[in-house]
Amino acid sequence: MRLKIDNEKAKRAWKSVGEAVSFPSIPMSEIKSSALVAVVMGSKSDWETMRHSVETLDELGLPNESHVLSAHRSPDATADFARKAAGRGLRVIIAGAGAAAHLAGAIAGHTWLPVLGVPIPSSELNGLDSLLSTAQMPGGIPVGTLAIGTAGAKNAALLAAAILATSDEKVRQKLEAFRKKQSETVLAAKLPK
Repeated sequence: MRLKIDNEKAKRAWKSVGEAVSFPSIPMSEIKSSALVAVVMGSKSDWETMRHSVETLDELGLPNESHVLSAHRSPDATADFARKAAGRGLRVIIAGAGAAAHLAGAIAGHTWLPVLGVPIPSSELNGLDSLLSTAQMPGGIPVGTLAIGTAGAKNAALLAAAILATSDEKVRQKLEAFRKKQSETVLAAKLPK
């Protein structure tokens, strides 16, 4: 049985990070995305870290979408998302997860798109477990692994922009302007006497 889909409503539903894969029957291949980058996280609680990816992408003016998907708790929906991502128009996927942090690798195993992994700090091992399970991918299935936590989330967005900038002049200009502004801010800093 196929559902009738209101495309605008479906796009808003998938953009909402507060919704944990509540539309698994929507055929994702039928929903074209205006986003170039997808930011995926293993649970809603990861938003505190992963929002830095979204905010950085927004600052650069790069269209993006956000999803909650779990490699372990929603494996079929995660695989389906990854398989259909390129066909929907996505160009880079950023995946953040904590603890076992299998999300980036699970997505990378189902797509040829670049996947950037952000290890989420966990209370037990402060994110070291997340870092190792994201970075230690077997040969043949790469995941670009960033730093643990907020810095990694922000840098994943900047790396996604750099990947896109290799073939998009507008993105390159935005990225260069961002870096110039960042340098000017550092150089303008005044220390107290």
